[in-house]
Amino acid sequence: MSLALATLIHEWRRYLAAVIALAFSGVLILAQMGLMTGILRAFTATIDRSPAEIIILPPKAQSLMGTTEAVLPSRIRPRMYLHPEVTAVDTWEFKVAEWTNIPGPGEKQVRAFARVAMVDPAPGSVTLPVDFPESARRALEAPLSLVLDASSTAKLGAKVGDSVIVQGQTLQVAGLVTGYANIELPTAFVSRDTLIRLGLMTGGDQTGLLLLKLKSPERAAEVRDFLNERSNGEYRAWLREDLSEANAEAFMQEQVVGLLLGFSLVLAVLIGIGITSQTLRGAVASNIREFASLRALGVSMPALRGVVVELSFWVGVAGLLGAAALTGAVMAAARMTNINMSLPLPYVGGVAILLMAISLVSGFLSLGALSRSQPAELLR
Repeated sequence: MSLALATLIHEWRRYLAAVIALAFSGVLILAQMGLMTGILRAFTATIDRSPAEIIILPPKAQSLMGTTEAVLPSRIRPRMYLHPEVTAVDTWEFKVAEWTNIPGPGEKQVRAFARVAMVDPAPGSVTLPVDFPESARRALEAPLSLVLDASSTAKLGAKVGDSVIVQGQTLQVAGLVTGYANIELPTAFVSRDTLIRLGLMTGGDQTGLLLLKLKSPERAAEVRDFLNERSNGEYRAWLREDLSEANAEAFMQEQVVGLLLGFSLVLAVLIGIGITSQTLRGAVASNIREFASLRALGVSMPALRGVVVELSFWVGVAGLLGAAALTGAVMAAARMTNINMSLPLPYVGGVAILLMAISLVSGFLSLGALSRSQPAELLR
C-alpha cells in the first residue's frame, strides 16, 4: 500500500470534506443531466421503443423537438414499399388535446392539456412500443378507452376506471403504463379508432409521420439511403437511432437547458476546486512535521510532491464512489416518484473525468504548503 493511500485511510476525517465536495459536485451535474435526458427520453419514448427501424419525417424537420405534429403528403405512403425490405408502413400521430376529468364526490376537477399519442393495439403493430404491457394493449382495444402513464394520474385527476372528457368526447381510463412520464405535458395513449373519433387524426391528402418495419433490420441504412434518393424533396427517412440522437442534440441546444447545464457545471467546478484544494492544503499543512521528517530522512521534494498528487488522486477516487452512491439514491428516489431520469454512459464517463481533473488540479494547488516541510521544522 502506498504512503498516500495509507495516509488517506488512516486520516480519513481530514479529507472527508474534499470527498463530500467532489461527490456533491458530481451529483449536481449528473442529476441535472439525468433529469434533462429523462425528459427527452419520455418525449420520444413511443418512437424510441417502436419496432420500426426507419422513421419518415417532413423534409425540413431536423428533429421532433419543438413541434406538436408532423405532416406528410399521404400520397408518399405507397412509395415506401418500393424497397423490397419494407414489410410494414404505418402512420403515427401525437397531438395536444384538451382534458377535463369527471370528479367524484369530494374530488377536484382538473382542466388541462394532455399529450395524446396514437398506439395501434393490434399485435405486432409498428406503432406498438416493444415494452408496452399486454394488459395496456388489450385495454386500448376497447372503444373510447385510453391508457395513462402512471405519473400522469395525479396531474390529470384520473385513475383506472374513471371517465374523462377529451376534446369533448367521454373516454374511460382503462390502464396504466410506466416509463413515459413527461414533465412538460402528461401523456395519454389512445388507439387509432379513438384518435379518429376525437377528430385529431390527420386526414385528407395529409398524414402523420410514417414508421417502417423491415425484413432485415441490419439493412436499415441501405433502405434509408434508397428512400431518400427517391424522395423528390417530399420527405426525409431517418434511422430510429439517428432521430433519437437528433432529438437529444436539439433538446440540449434549447437556451434554457443550456443555461441550466452550464450554470450547474460552473458551480460544480468552483465548489469542487475551492473546497477540495483548501481541504488538501489544510491536510498537508497539518502533516508538515511528518513531511519534514521524510525530508530529514533524505526523501526529495519532487517525491513529496508526488505523494500529495497521488493523495489527491485517491481523494478523487473516493469522491467518484460517493458520487456514484448518491446518484444511485437520487435515481431510485426519482423512480419511486415516477420521474424519468436517464444517464447515458458517455455522460457518466465525462463527469467522472471532470471530477478526477478537479481533484488533481486541487492537489497541484495545494503543493505550495509543502514549502514549509524543511527539517528545521522538527526543532520548533
